Amino acid sequence: MTLEELRARRTMSQQNMNRRVTEGKTVEVIVGMGTCGIAAGGKDTLSAFAKELDALSVKDVILKQTGCMGLCYAEPTVEVRMAGMPDTIYGKVDPKVAREIVISHIMERKLVEGHVFDRPASDIVTGK
Repeated sequence: MTLEELRARRTMSQQNMNRRVTEGKTVEVIVGMGTCGIAAGGKDTLSAFAKELDALSVKDVILKQTGCMGLCYAEPTVEVRMAGMPDTIYGKVDPKVAREIVISHIMERKLVEGHVFDRPASDIVTGK
C-alpha cells in the first residue's frame, strides 16, 4: 500500500467518524445493520447515504447504524428523524432509494412514497 493510499484511507475514516458527531446536526439517518439488513444490502445503502450526503455537501445529518428494526421482510430499512417531519421508517432502501431519500425527504421535506413502512396516522402528517 502506498503512502497516498494510506492517506486516502485515513481521510475516509475521519469523514466516517465525523458523520457520527451530533453537535450542530438536526437530522438523523439510521440504517438497519442487523444480520437481515446486511444480508439484504444494508452496507451498500449506508455507503450510498454517505456518498450522496458528501456529494451534495449536506452537513447537518448524523448517519448512524442500528441493529434489526423488526421489519426483516422490508430490509434494508432506514429511519429518518428530523424536525417538522414525522419520524419515518423506509423499507427496501437500495442505493437509488437512498439518494431519493436524501433529495426528497431531507432536502425537499417530502416523503418518498412507495418505501414508507412506518409513519404516523394521516392526520398527523397533514396537520389536520
